[in-house]
Order: sequence, then C-alpha cells, then structure tokens
Amino acid sequence: MSFPITRNRRLRGSKSMRALVRETHLHPEQLVYPLFVTHGTNIKDEIPSMPGVYHFSLDRLEEEVHEAYSLGLRSLLLFGLPASKDECGSSAHDEAEVMQEATRRIKKWHPDMLVIADTCLCHYTEHGHCGIIVKDKLTGEAVIDNDSTLEVLVKTAVSQARAGADIIAPSNMMDGYVQAIRAGLDEAGFAHIPIMAYSVKYSSAFYGPFRDAAHSAPQFGDRKTYQMDPANSREALREAENDVLEGADMLMVKPALAYMDIIRMLRDQFDLPIVAYNVSAEYAMVKAAAQNGWIDEKAIVMEMLTGLRRAGADIILTYFAKDAARWLKE
Repeated sequence: MSFPITRNRRLRGSKSMRALVRETHLHPEQLVYPLFVTHGTNIKDEIPSMPGVYHFSLDRLEEEVHEAYSLGLRSLLLFGLPASKDECGSSAHDEAEVMQEATRRIKKWHPDMLVIADTCLCHYTEHGHCGIIVKDKLTGEAVIDNDSTLEVLVKTAVSQARAGADIIAPSNMMDGYVQAIRAGLDEAGFAHIPIMAYSVKYSSAFYGPFRDAAHSAPQFGDRKTYQMDPANSREALREAENDVLEGADMLMVKPALAYMDIIRMLRDQFDLPIVAYNVSAEYAMVKAAAQNGWIDEKAIVMEMLTGLRRAGADIILTYFAKDAARWLKE
C-alpha cells in the first residue's frame, strides 16, 4: 500500500522551497549586542564564565563597535563598571562615568547605531542591590527604599539621555519606575527618548555569569522581593500592563528560554514591541557544551534565536549577536 506525498512534504522539498515558505525570519537588525565598559586603558579582558564576552576600556571599545556595525548590528546595550561605588549608587548619574562617555563616543563613531542604556543601580552600589537600602522601622531588616531609589534612577536616565542614549532600559524593577523615568525625561527635554521596560524580570538562576561580569552580585540577601517568582505567569501580565499604563514603549521578558510562554502571552496581549533577553547563563551553557564538542553551536544558537522570534519576540538581546549576524551572512 502506498500513500501520497503530503502538502507539507512537498513544501519541504528543497532549500529554496523551504526558504520561500519560511514563516519566521531572523535579521541582524533585530539583535541587540550587550557590551561591558570599564575604566583603565588597553583593557580587553575575557569574562571567564562567558567565553567570547569581554570587559572593554574606552580605548579598546571602538574596534568592537566597528566590528559589530560591519556585521549589520545596529543596536548596543551598554553596561558601565564604575570607578567607585557607594551606598546610593551616585556614580550612575555621573556625567564623567564610562557609561556616559562610551555613549558619546559611539554616537560619534556611528550616529545611526542605537545606544541602549542600562538604567539600574546594582553595579553602582556597594551592596549590589538595585536600590537604596534602609532599615525597616518595625523589623530592623534591610529593605529597598523604593521612592528614594526612583529619584536616583531618574537622575541616571536623564544623564544617559544627555550623553546621547537613544533608548533608556531600566532593569531595576522598582514600583513606578516607568512613570517616574518618563516624567523625568519629559521634564528634561527628552520626550522623544523611548523606554525599554524590563517589565517581566524573573528572580532567576540564569543571571549568575552576568553578575560576575557586572560585579553586581548582592552582598546580602537576594532580589526576590522586587523580581518575579519564576512560577508565576499571570503576574507577568499585571507587571506588563502597569508599565504600559505608565508609558513604556517596549516590553521585555527576562530571561528568555525558560519563559517563551510569557513572551507569547505578552505578544498576544499587547501591541508594543516585545523584547526577549537571552541572558548570560543561557549563553554560557551553550558555549560550554560547544567547547566540549557536545553540540553544534551554530545550529543550536540559530534554532534558539529563531524560536524566540517565533514565540513573539520582535527584538532579542543576546551575547550571540555578533556570531548570529556573521552566520546570517553565510
């Protein structure tokens, strides 16, 4: 007994046919490349837990930005490692800090390269938390002072915009952070600068390598009171809706791979651009397996990024951005 060739089989018959009917496409312009900028000179230090990712001093940053640009990447996410830290992260809004200076230089080198500024305090505070710490009047425990933190975040966002940042990306998860930053930007004359809100940021085990890279691990406690429980999905919709009402222009889900259902939920619920952050441990696991010869790195990465697009992500922040852009040219 024989069976006829099915329609699906006919549409898979050749490489050209598969390309013709492909539903999901990945382009370099949809990828955002994170960069870590530090003080000093002639620094290009590989981060041990993130092979292929480096700390760059300002004098070594230009070559990296040029390479990214030549590969077709047009968006960078900047993280700055400050010269000094204090209890309230005051160097985050210092006009002379490396984040602001790197922004100015990148916009001079490539005016059409979008600079996305990470707006958080965790790598600027001595304690490694994303806000200002005070003692609870009743319990005496250390807690985040939400409102005073917002004041510093607004100063930081305005400082970053003044330096030339095209997008403000607040990763702090403070209550009311979008509304406060939107108002601060508008008042300072930056009403045209969009906010890429870290709307759905889970308290995740996938951030470990990043905390090494940004020197931002909490010195005590954890971030579970201001980041989301990984078990929750309906809460994600509430968080995202709050940010939409407060004026967010893009909505992010972080991490990405374990939360593709959340990406789809936001895509179905909101008409704003959806951003997926393919975070440090997601990167490191693939790199480690590839270095051991257990997987085909290129095939895995391209399938993973395509999967995030298929789930509904319009924009993907990924440490694989340069590799993926290079592979897309092949």
